[in-house]
Amino acid sequence: MSKPSTIAIDGSAASGKSTVGARLAQRLGYLYFDTGVMYRAVTWAVLSRKINPENVEVVSELAEKLLIEVKPNGPQDGRLYTVLTDGQDITWQIRSPEVEAYVSLVSSYPRVRAALIAQQRRIAASGSIVMVGRDIGTVVLPEADLKVFMHASAEERARRRYHEILTQGKQADFEEILKAMRERDKQDREKPISPMVPASDAVIIETDNLSLESVLTRLEQLIVAEQTMGQVENKR
Repeated sequence: MSKPSTIAIDGSAASGKSTVGARLAQRLGYLYFDTGVMYRAVTWAVLSRKINPENVEVVSELAEKLLIEVKPNGPQDGRLYTVLTDGQDITWQIRSPEVEAYVSLVSSYPRVRAALIAQQRRIAASGSIVMVGRDIGTVVLPEADLKVFMHASAEERARRRYHEILTQGKQADFEEILKAMRERDKQDREKPISPMVPASDAVIIETDNLSLESVLTRLEQLIVAEQTMGQVENKR
């Protein structure tokens, strides 16, 4: 039985979708691609160049010109991948509270989304991919073989991000992170373009009280179900 060729995993920030997606891709021998890092990379580039994030025209022009690379390896410092912009490693910089505060705004601009979605679809065209983001199942890959939407409470997600920053040896304020998380959720849900909503045919997984292995087991069960369904369809 053949496995689903394209797997879309969407979800809110720090819901666990990136870690789960990476582990699932590793188990399947698939390419793992987190589209959110592309929007974070653009946001970081905007802020590092002292560009006003509200300047739609300038931000959009930068997104269309910026060379963003996501590689599967890099320094052994806890990263799942390495993110480069014009050759500079910004893997951890894109997780800063400053980027967190503006990435939803930057990713709402039509030209920014068009530029990055085109790249994402080209990458997925070869199949055997686990693509993670916020609108993969609804916009980027609406025909994906398997669609999943992961969610966790804002408090749980803020706690995860707080500990992630501390493990890097940096200072963090939990309340500040929680406030930014709630604000970003609101922005993402209310976007006029590609709002953060589950695809109508997505399987929703609440991750608050689930371990990584529990979520992976659930995904593997879904994959087996898809394989079985495909086998039945082929026999008709």
